[in-house]
Amino acid sequence: MTIFVFYQSQYLTTMETKVKDIVKAMELLSPTLYAEDFDNVGLLVGNPSSIVTGILIAHDCTEMVVDEAIEKGANVIVAFHPIIFNGLKRLTGSTYVERAVMKAIRHDIAIYAIHTALDNSWEGVNEGMCRALGLKDKKILIPQKNTLYRLTTYVPSSHTDAVRTALAAAGAGSIGDYDSCSWTVRGTGRFRGKEGANPYVGSIGQLHSEEEDIINVVLPAHLKSSVINHLLTSHPYEEPAYEIVALENKNHRIGMGMIGHLPMAMEEKEFLELVRDTFDARGIRHSSFTGKKIKKVAVLGGSGSFAIGSARRAGADAFITADLKYHDYFAAEGDILLADIGHFESERFTKNILWDYISEKFTNFAVCLSDIDTNPINYLQ
Repeated sequence: MTIFVFYQSQYLTTMETKVKDIVKAMELLSPTLYAEDFDNVGLLVGNPSSIVTGILIAHDCTEMVVDEAIEKGANVIVAFHPIIFNGLKRLTGSTYVERAVMKAIRHDIAIYAIHTALDNSWEGVNEGMCRALGLKDKKILIPQKNTLYRLTTYVPSSHTDAVRTALAAAGAGSIGDYDSCSWTVRGTGRFRGKEGANPYVGSIGQLHSEEEDIINVVLPAHLKSSVINHLLTSHPYEEPAYEIVALENKNHRIGMGMIGHLPMAMEEKEFLELVRDTFDARGIRHSSFTGKKIKKVAVLGGSGSFAIGSARRAGADAFITADLKYHDYFAAEGDILLADIGHFESERFTKNILWDYISEKFTNFAVCLSDIDTNPINYLQ
């Protein structure tokens, strides 16, 4: 499975994969930098230097899931929801959270949670919902702000191509479906090396002028360190000049929810039946029918009432999400069909996304899907 163009990276497994290698791979899939501020993602339990014997992928990390990991010989659990969310002040075994964490620690099992980092990923939770419904022309519903930078650097013209290539290799210059994007203009650089310097061109103590190119590239926040390292390694100057500026532009490859089009317009009831069957939703709550066909559909896995306005402004005919409250349905205003399909149901494809990714990255130990249905909500038949 290919993630963002600017995330592509060759990840090689070794005979002894460590927990920190799993963490590194998960950062390539969904950087924790893009998780919501309220969330608790990343490695929650475990020693990063422990050798991995197997991975169990689960929706939630309950005590039963830890038991399953022990039974299957897996010492890493990759879960969607974080078992530790509001923090722990004591470990006495008095709650299901404490019991799961204590058992994981006793059996040297690491727990990694991805949650809203995967929610905000281009090929994460919401893309899985779109794919299941067959939506085309997908776009992020609520793009993140403040996750892009602009790098400007000054390079002698003889090395412009080499530096541009290095920056692109680090992931800079990716914009939507395009990569290796940059802007270049030529000018004259002036400098004088002082005692102790080792200039690539010019002489110590003498003012030197050099034909240089100014290179501008855009990069995502999580790649900043890597891009700078590639710049410094490829640049011929002893002390390259560069500037990094934070951009307020929305990042249209990262954010909450997605919106796309059905292959063919459907009647509202027919559409809800499709949603019910696709997500195995045993109890869909929805707003009043609008009387128009459904073609443009917005989705947001998990609790999505905050995105109703965004879905309406984007022109969605229907919005599929979960955890809507009584008054949320009034916000439909008669021009959009709101459907609450259940929290677990909206995220049901998450485990498969994680399994596809991890099993492709790591082939030297077993990667298993949990057999336990952790949905805490039951329905009277």
